[in-house]
Amino acid sequence: MVRNSETGEVTFRPPPPLEIPFLMREYLYWLNRDDKDLHPILKAGIAHHELVRIHPFIDGNGRTTRLATKVLLTQMGLNTFNLFSFENYYNKNVTKYFQTVGEYGNYYELARKIDFTNWLEYFTEGIIDELLRVQKILPQVSITPQSELKPYHLKVLECTREKGFITDSDYAKLTKRAKATRSLDFQKLLDLGLIERKGKGRATYYILKER
Repeated sequence: MVRNSETGEVTFRPPPPLEIPFLMREYLYWLNRDDKDLHPILKAGIAHHELVRIHPFIDGNGRTTRLATKVLLTQMGLNTFNLFSFENYYNKNVTKYFQTVGEYGNYYELARKIDFTNWLEYFTEGIIDELLRVQKILPQVSITPQSELKPYHLKVLECTREKGFITDSDYAKLTKRAKATRSLDFQKLLDLGLIERKGKGRATYYILKER
């Protein structure tokens, strides 16, 4: 069961463990079916909703579902791995996420009255919200070999936006790139006018440049 961490109240009762294998086989059968009349993003939204509702794991269902949703979107042609994290959107209002995804009540009670409308509106708005947010941190520059940004460059910009600044040690935690290579990465972003260098020596840090 799922409990409210503050009150201890039971908020959701998943199906019994013995039924999970059957429900997951049904789920995967539907997931792999060719639904030509169902938009891929809507299918990903329904898949997200139902995996949370089946709740197949003792812990980590939310994290696993969000990762699985990103994999599913990638297979459908929308690779979001290097662009955004669903958590950025859902964490703005965690209560609304759980209320909308339907993790309140009893699995079987929810099954009889399920309506995906509110959840799918919330889910698709989340994708749009995150794409608009990413658009703000992506440079408005022409794409050339010199200006093209790689996923690790985007990690620098995203970390800087979230934290307000970034240091080399921060960047080292995000990537396995060598120190000399990290310096080149920072220099490229400096040359493109995307970040500014502050401080000197070991006290050096970088902030986003006002555009």
